[in-house]
Amino acid sequence: MKAEKLLEIIGAEFYTGVPDSQLKALCDYLMNTYGIDSRHHMIAANEGNCVGLAAGYHLATGKTPVVYMQNSGEGNIINPVASLLNDKVYAIPMVFVIGWRGEPGVHDEPQHIYQGEVTVKLLDDMDVASFVIGKDTTDAEVAEKMESFRALLSKGKQVAFVIRKGALSYDEKVVYKNGFDMKREEIIRHIAAVTGDDPVVSTTGKASRELFEIREANGQGHQCDFLTVGSMGHSSSIALGVALGKPELKVWCIDGDGAMLMHMGSMAVLGANAPKNLVHIVINNGAHETVGGMPTVASRTDIVAVAKACGYPNAVCVDSFDALDRELNAAKQRDELSLIEVKCSIGARADLGRPTTTALENKENFMRHLAAK
Repeated sequence: MKAEKLLEIIGAEFYTGVPDSQLKALCDYLMNTYGIDSRHHMIAANEGNCVGLAAGYHLATGKTPVVYMQNSGEGNIINPVASLLNDKVYAIPMVFVIGWRGEPGVHDEPQHIYQGEVTVKLLDDMDVASFVIGKDTTDAEVAEKMESFRALLSKGKQVAFVIRKGALSYDEKVVYKNGFDMKREEIIRHIAAVTGDDPVVSTTGKASRELFEIREANGQGHQCDFLTVGSMGHSSSIALGVALGKPELKVWCIDGDGAMLMHMGSMAVLGANAPKNLVHIVINNGAHETVGGMPTVASRTDIVAVAKACGYPNAVCVDSFDALDRELNAAKQRDELSLIEVKCSIGARADLGRPTTTALENKENFMRHLAAK
């Protein structure tokens, strides 16, 4: 099904979401059609943020908005769907378009397996009527379902289209780029050279995949690294927990701008506790690159100022390898919480692999490494 046809059938005028690789066709169409235009399309920090934005739009206009997301984002919408949108509360209509990662019977990464199993059940539990769109679903079937959905929306209920892998297409190409030269994999290579055998917590997506391959290329083990393959936005909190539990060790967090924005409140908790043994590195390419390259608002956010306002005693931004090496070594020697924002280009190797160890093996090796330190 063409992405533009799906949106034509839904007939909305306002879209907000968090990009997903399963929905890349839809995201590319929205970017080509609207860009980031606050009147029609906004990429938000997290899926709950999207629901709040969409609810406000409905209150202002009386119209039904669309919120798009990966199914992992269902966890972030449970509270506002149940306590804000539900027809026992404010009865705010909304259409969700959800990419179905980890669909049973379809091979996917470990972080998507259980989420995939409960995707439709969670919607049922939230009283959100759903319809699954696959490669063979016809435009007529979607239009017929949307007509029945309109009766529910008119009563202040919510509905969802769940999108199977490869179900949506879009013929136009969208190129996402910025003006920076430093490649993320090389940035992580420089970080790994400084961290030694210190524990490293890396964020979900390509950053963890690149860290894994760097260790492989160096002939190193992976026991120093906790690869946060899921739970986007929580790697800095995991790193804080490790730092509090192992105050004698220097702990490093390799974060991304999209992940940092998703749960930015964790920076306030980090700053308030100010663990002296934690270095928080935010690699900022202003993009949700792992799922296609769609922009974040990080290119317009002063992350250093945010960190300082949250209580980080040290926060700097670098855009060269000389400056990066200097700040990494300074942070390693410093007995205070530090943040290093690294400006980064968009892009990764086409042949970038995935970890060959399981998530459970990663956890057990990391814990053994910490226990031996």
